[in-house]
Amino acid sequence: MKTFLQSSVVLLLSMVLSGAEPPPNPQIDYEGFQAIVVASGKERVARRLTEEQFLQAMQAGDSVLLDARSASFYGMRHLRGAVNLPFTEFTGETLARMIPEKSTRILIYCNNNFADSPGSFPSKIMTASLNLSTYTSLRAYGYTNICELGPYLKIGETRLPFAGREVQERSRSGGGE
Repeated sequence: MKTFLQSSVVLLLSMVLSGAEPPPNPQIDYEGFQAIVVASGKERVARRLTEEQFLQAMQAGDSVLLDARSASFYGMRHLRGAVNLPFTEFTGETLARMIPEKSTRILIYCNNNFADSPGSFPSKIMTASLNLSTYTSLRAYGYTNICELGPYLKIGETRLPFAGREVQERSRSGGGE
């Protein structure tokens, strides 16, 4: 991995120093991505909800609770009532099927919101938290009412309800959930 990174840096430096342009790709807009990240940064902070606020929003019934993790992690454990659309499957069409109105309130959460369940909620490095990329991508697709679970919660102590195979197995074995 280190060798790959070093090779990539050398290649980029040689392109910059030689004045060569990177290969054009009209399907990738890094500057546009950066603009969305910057523009939505302060907005995102204000839309991070406490556990209680998130629970109330879930119970209100006027939101889409979106789990953007992989289908396998979702199947193991997810917030009850969540719909699964893995981040890698976000397109204008898939999002519109699930969330037709751009002003719909969307509640998001990710692996980095939960402790004590490494099988279904394995932590990512902080700068690669799925909440960050999910929020930014939803904004890029024009969604305007995104709220994010803010705190880091212990699975066994949170009031947020879970579903999935892990929960069913615990219930059958008498562990509750």
